[in-house]
Amino acid sequence: MTIELEVCIDNLESLHLAIEAGATRIELCSSLALGGLTPSYGFMKQAAKHSTVPVYAMIRPRQGDFLFSEQEMQIMLEDVRCAKQAGLQGIVIGVLQSNGEIDKTNCQTLIHAAQGMGVTFHRAIDQCCNAKQALEDIIDLGCERVLTSGLAANAYDGMDTISEMVKQVQGRISIMAGAGVNLDNAKTILNKTGVREIHLSGKSTRPSLMQSQTSRAKMGHDDVDDFAIPVTSKDIIQAVKAAIQ
Repeated sequence: MTIELEVCIDNLESLHLAIEAGATRIELCSSLALGGLTPSYGFMKQAAKHSTVPVYAMIRPRQGDFLFSEQEMQIMLEDVRCAKQAGLQGIVIGVLQSNGEIDKTNCQTLIHAAQGMGVTFHRAIDQCCNAKQALEDIIDLGCERVLTSGLAANAYDGMDTISEMVKQVQGRISIMAGAGVNLDNAKTILNKTGVREIHLSGKSTRPSLMQSQTSRAKMGHDDVDDFAIPVTSKDIIQAVKAAIQ
């Protein structure tokens, strides 16, 4: 059985690197350092133009929890329409109620707007109060898959829970393991959980091509090097691909 290798990216350079390395699907984001936010419309259009594999856009208007206001829901609806208009194959969503349950009403609203597109439910499930019920709710919504770390800090630590999820759903939805997946643990996670999809970023950096790098001005946090450009590592993705085949 084919293993799906989804790579999350937040720039166009990484799109090409991930696909060349063997990614079978792309999760398109901005701000991976914040867990992934909604990409720009321009990024969506260019990804749709250049990608040779399915591209799913993250629909998340801000960092933090997954309890969204009505105004934030309106932003997300517009972003879903943009993803559809850009020609992407799917969206990645997750909305919770304040009690930690799936907000089925608002999720359904987003899914309806994305009619004809695939839908992944993201790691909002890892903040749910009852993961078993959350899985049933996500299945009822008609999502294709759910991305999870098994309610743990990373997928390796959450393997037991991920395995239980795979057994619970009995093929009604795909469980995709993500968070901290790397060359050292990818094969173990696949073998011990029974998932057939894994999700990773393969983070690395490359040096800036700026010839002048003398400025002391900082564009972000003091510990961020503005002349180290975050990109997907082609070597990392290729190595993981080889390890899981």
